[in-house]
Amino acid sequence: MPLTDTLIRSARPKAKPYKLSDGKSLYLLVNKTGKYFRFDYRFAGKRKTLALGVYPQVSLVEARKMHAAARQYLESELDPAQFRGRIRQHQPGQTANSFETIAREWFSCNLQTWTPGHATTIMRRLERNIFSWHGSQAIESITASELLTTLRRIELRGTIETAHRVKQICSQIFRYAIATGRAERDPCADLRGSLMSTQSKQMAAITDPVQIGALLRAIDAYQGHALTRWALKFAPLVFVRPGELRHAEWTEIDIKGAQWKIPAEKMKSRIPHIVPLARQALTILRKIEPISGHGRYVFPSLRTIERPMSNNTILAALRRMGYAKDEMSGHGFRIMAERLLYEQEWSAFIIERQLARGGKNDRQVPRTYAQYLPQRHKMMQAWANYLDSLKNDKSIT
Repeated sequence: MPLTDTLIRSARPKAKPYKLSDGKSLYLLVNKTGKYFRFDYRFAGKRKTLALGVYPQVSLVEARKMHAAARQYLESELDPAQFRGRIRQHQPGQTANSFETIAREWFSCNLQTWTPGHATTIMRRLERNIFSWHGSQAIESITASELLTTLRRIELRGTIETAHRVKQICSQIFRYAIATGRAERDPCADLRGSLMSTQSKQMAAITDPVQIGALLRAIDAYQGHALTRWALKFAPLVFVRPGELRHAEWTEIDIKGAQWKIPAEKMKSRIPHIVPLARQALTILRKIEPISGHGRYVFPSLRTIERPMSNNTILAALRRMGYAKDEMSGHGFRIMAERLLYEQEWSAFIIERQLARGGKNDRQVPRTYAQYLPQRHKMMQAWANYLDSLKNDKSIT
């Protein structure tokens, strides 16, 4: 039976603390010191409890709203305990039209479309850079001049790109407020050209065939952890994004079908992706299986099999091999494959599809994850053979 205000008010402490359930693991804990809203849940296999506030300072309606927000985080594979401050949306002094209230509402609406890491980054940027200055301000009262002053503070820290990212996030929130009838215009539109420009950074990559051969031989000779060496050997054969490589799971690997099927939630495009596996890639997987096959991740953390390999592991290995940050990066294997496959005159449609991009023109290349699959299998095997030829023949130019 759900809680009611009457039931809560009439609840009296007993000899031992007791709970009054509201459903879906939301309950009121009653003891001699007061009445506390709590939410019990499981995350990463562990039982946890989230404190939602003390009655009557927090009403039943507010507790239910926070409970619903916490469940949204769970559905997006995020731990509500890490977002406790964000879940408590109804702070004193905030109104329904305050920037922070609308921003958190926008955040909740989009949460399930983002990866956990991206969601965390967005909210961290808002909390660190915007809420302390404009959080309690009515959204329709924020001017372009006021917003520029706040963004300048970010620039003064030397984080120019963050200033641009925060501006983009704010613009999306203003547009959401316009769509929901709580603002009339987006002041970010008046800030075009007002921030310091950012210079786009090309990820470091080796694309010269002779140097690629040397890199592959250096990887073979790498003396670090075996899993790191296998990840380095696997990366050029599949040329996926570094995060996709680190989060590869054994359940996604079809050795018999020679495919790696990456689910949509792990892809930047939010579309499932298939990576055809060349013979060389399958050989690597068979050699890795005795090491990590009993766990979830193909390339687990070097400290625990419960987590994927750190995003710094590949970079650190490249540095240990003598490659500076302006010479080669984890993303560089992707750039390497893209440039040379184009030089070898493979079809742009096949290359772009294998890179999990829409291509130079999205209308020309439908975003179908299985498109051109036979041709992609052929290209991936040819690419693996080409890499072998570079590694084995020092005279190749």
